[in-house]
Amino acid sequence: MKYNFDDFKQKLGQFNISITASMEEQFSDFYDLLIEWNQVMNLTAITEFHEVVEKHFLDSVSLAHFVQWKEGDSLIDIGTGAGFPGIPIKILFPELRIVLADSLTKRVRFLEEVISKLNLSGISAIHARAEDLARKKEHRAQYDISVSRAVANLSSLSEYCIPFVKTGGKFISYKTCGIAEEVENAKKSVHLMGGELKDVIEFQLPGTEYMRSFVIIEKVETTPKKYPRKAGIPSKEPIC
Repeated sequence: MKYNFDDFKQKLGQFNISITASMEEQFSDFYDLLIEWNQVMNLTAITEFHEVVEKHFLDSVSLAHFVQWKEGDSLIDIGTGAGFPGIPIKILFPELRIVLADSLTKRVRFLEEVISKLNLSGISAIHARAEDLARKKEHRAQYDISVSRAVANLSSLSEYCIPFVKTGGKFISYKTCGIAEEVENAKKSVHLMGGELKDVIEFQLPGTEYMRSFVIIEKVETTPKKYPRKAGIPSKEPIC
């Protein structure tokens, strides 16, 4: 093993998540590809191994400690970027069916290379804007869980992400702490998309000073056909 994952395993243990040797190999290969591709395109400003493990890998999979899913559930990762949180979740929970969506072709090519090199199945990467993809019948209201770690306000993210979720499913936004005002300002957007705020979970990543929040929204009604609005509008004119 090229890298030492003992610290990662110990921190995962605090979330009651276990990892096999083959999964460690996949994380190792993922890290190598991330650093290799990052030399020619902007994937992440975080490149030191221990920081990638904490701030990308551990952060991505921490969701599993707070949100329950079952074998065969489907998850879509909107604005996945370099594959976070989707790929770390897929490595540790291979039974999930996952779609990674991103608007940049280069990033999608990177994700396809990761999927191939890690020999992952039941996962695909799609080049598309969320506003356009959510209007396709094969993706609209088809997922048990929609997640996003993208940097955008919660009102815009709700418009991007909730249309993908089945009624009874969840949209979960990865956020920093201290977001009460942002959550309050997003209530109208959440409601219009057919969502209902269920919880805001604030916690500290084990063994780090890194604070994180999960905003958990349940899909309780069908999203009206007029949402999401045309490409670019949800971010320029968030509903509030």
